[in-house]
Amino acid sequence: MALAIGTEAPDFTLTDDSGEKFTLSSLRGTPVHLNFFPAAFSPVCTDWFTPIANDPGAFEGARVVGVSVDGHGSLNAWKAQLGADDVTFCADFHPKGEVARLYDVYIDDFGVAGRCTYVIDANGVIVDVDQVHPLKQPDAERLIASLAACRA
Repeated sequence: MALAIGTEAPDFTLTDDSGEKFTLSSLRGTPVHLNFFPAAFSPVCTDWFTPIANDPGAFEGARVVGVSVDGHGSLNAWKAQLGADDVTFCADFHPKGEVARLYDVYIDDFGVAGRCTYVIDANGVIVDVDQVHPLKQPDAERLIASLAACRA
């Protein structure tokens, strides 16, 4: 089960899609739309991130971060394909799934992160969470509304 609303989002450092180190706590002061997903290039994940990439206004004043067990090279290629310039994709590659486990969304039987979105306020506190079956989509409208409330 995903982490609870009202808890501090655990900090992590991963390699991002450009091969640089990314640390969640570096975003303190900014709301974060943190997305765990099973696999880059998969149809369901592409369907989830395409509207995010094409509607940056919905996320203005916030950062969108995606985390999967894919390597940073694959995430970089997928980011380019999506045209998701405003999204930071992070590779939870080695040790595999360490951050997904920290957020309690790793699926051991399949070796991937599950599908879960956390909305984190500027103070690093989880204010909304939507964990769904890997083949389903989270409630985008509700999550964007929660993110907007963080920016108000």
